[in-house]
Amino acid sequence: MGKKDKKNATEKSHHSKQKGDAAKLDRKIYENALFDLQAELVKLQEWVVNKGERVIVVFEGRDAAGKGGVIKTITERVSPRIFRVVALPAPTEREKSQLYLQRYITNFPAAGEIVLFDRSWYNRAGVERVMNFCTEEQYRHFLTTCPQFEKSVVDEGFRLFKYWFDIGGEEQERRMRARETDPRKIWKLSPMDLTSRRHWYDYSRARDDMFAATDTPYAPWSIVVADDKRRARLNCISHLLNSIPYEEIQRKEVHLPKPDTKEAYDDLATLASRIFVPEKF
Repeated sequence: MGKKDKKNATEKSHHSKQKGDAAKLDRKIYENALFDLQAELVKLQEWVVNKGERVIVVFEGRDAAGKGGVIKTITERVSPRIFRVVALPAPTEREKSQLYLQRYITNFPAAGEIVLFDRSWYNRAGVERVMNFCTEEQYRHFLTTCPQFEKSVVDEGFRLFKYWFDIGGEEQERRMRARETDPRKIWKLSPMDLTSRRHWYDYSRARDDMFAATDTPYAPWSIVVADDKRRARLNCISHLLNSIPYEEIQRKEVHLPKPDTKEAYDDLATLASRIFVPEKF
């Protein structure tokens, strides 16, 4: 067996073990389960606001593993003013001169907020290490100080959750090839994504070292098997909900009022001279 065949066999074995050779989740089953989970997310939202909780959720993982998809699913039915998504671009020259964690801390939640980090300070343990965007000294310093930093965050009363989305090599390749031909997804295929394919095992080693240094009792990593996007979304959301002791906040009964007709007039006629968007559909 050649070197390439051995590599493919290893990835296939890893891939099959992860997904358990299970068929992809039926759409109807997925949608029914998602409805219930999104209803619970609304309850969580109201509890967080009522209790003044501060929740941080970190999403990391392989490229094309579905981090963005689960974040979109979480935020689909809740308030963007309470569930805030933070996806920071590459640091500016000014930010590079600051404390490494500074630009992340400024995006931490205030009371009554949940912040979802689409990539996070763990860039230093992943892409920055693999692509030599930081020095060895900076990398080692991060692994040493990160657990201390997260301990202080948790001790301050923040709820911190860290998810790693993992997929097999074959599934990653399938998703990346799909992005090549889909005009809606082509923007997701960056030069860095292409490079990550070549550095598969470098990223694996970086992941393993990151877990060894930062998987702690107070801020543990939770791995989401993500070869099936639907299962991954449901499993992640369910785990997050089960990890927070929220309770349903009783709402006041809502009575929809009728329009006051004392000053009624033909309010459609006054729009007749305005510009309307053509109804092409």
